[in-house]
Amino acid sequence: MDENRVAGTARNVGGQVQEGLGRVTGNTETQVKGIANQVKGSAQDMYGKAKDSAAEMAGAAREGASTLETTVRGFIETQPYTAVLIGIGVGWLLGRTHRPL
Repeated sequence: MDENRVAGTARNVGGQVQEGLGRVTGNTETQVKGIANQVKGSAQDMYGKAKDSAAEMAGAAREGASTLETTVRGFIETQPYTAVLIGIGVGWLLGRTHRPL
């Protein structure tokens, strides 16, 4: 869990307490500051969630690339002539798409 999520949640809870205190005492300035802290805390928590999600996605992409590399390596090792023919075919197709200026 990202430290922004913990800090954001703590700020949000602190803002709720501050807003409640302002409401009980009738101090609108404290109440408004509490609401502002809640908004800041929620934003910080959402930022932390986004960072966590990005880290998870990067890990999944890393695993996917590793799996793809293992699959391609296994194919090349078991069927080298077919792999060479596929490579030649892809190269030929890429060469045909190139148009000189």
